[in-house]
Amino acid sequence: MDKDFKHIAIAGNIGSGKTTLASLLAKHYNWMPQYEVIENNPYIDDFYQDMQTWSFHMQIYYLNYRFQQVLEIRKGTETVVQDRTIFEDAHIFAPNLHEMGLMGSRDYETYKNLYQTIESQIVPPDLLIYLRASLPALVTQIQRRGRKFEDSIRLDYLKKLNQRYEDWIADYHGKKLLIIDVDNCNFADSPEDLGTIINLIESERAGLFAPRNAKKKAVLVEK
Repeated sequence: MDKDFKHIAIAGNIGSGKTTLASLLAKHYNWMPQYEVIENNPYIDDFYQDMQTWSFHMQIYYLNYRFQQVLEIRKGTETVVQDRTIFEDAHIFAPNLHEMGLMGSRDYETYKNLYQTIESQIVPPDLLIYLRASLPALVTQIQRRGRKFEDSIRLDYLKKLNQRYEDWIADYHGKKLLIIDVDNCNFADSPEDLGTIINLIESERAGLFAPRNAKKKAVLVEK
């Protein structure tokens, strides 16, 4: 496998299958996986119990953690597949918490100012894979994996996140983009569906050196 891509990132709502796909692609391509911090996150239990109190702490923690990830990826020599991006924190999770009244305006402005400083030092991934999933699919997956701290996730929270993801992807200006319809692409259990995603990645690799002004390509996997 040639290291055409240095940084592949998988984006998607809670329960969309980011970690699973990152693991499968890392195994197939011998890429280095970078997973989202869950068990070692010192704020996550408190956050899901009391979002209003802990939202700012949670978002600052993730902002710092993912910034460190991006720096490590760019400095390293390995091709990395990343589970969730710093852009999702800034464009989806933080503004959603603010809109829902779960993060105060003062904290949100502080967060935005810090992100803008960080944003000037980073670039989008070479390939972004967005996992689009319906609310029922997200709920099913969240229940299946049985994480205790996720028991208190509200449906309206997931719904608002889904809409923000769609708005963000519609205006995404990164290098390359693949959109995977999770409801109709069971890559976790179907080798055929995983193979479809791998074929799409290969198509993106084949066009890696297209002109800078070439229109980005979005592919929706459907059956």
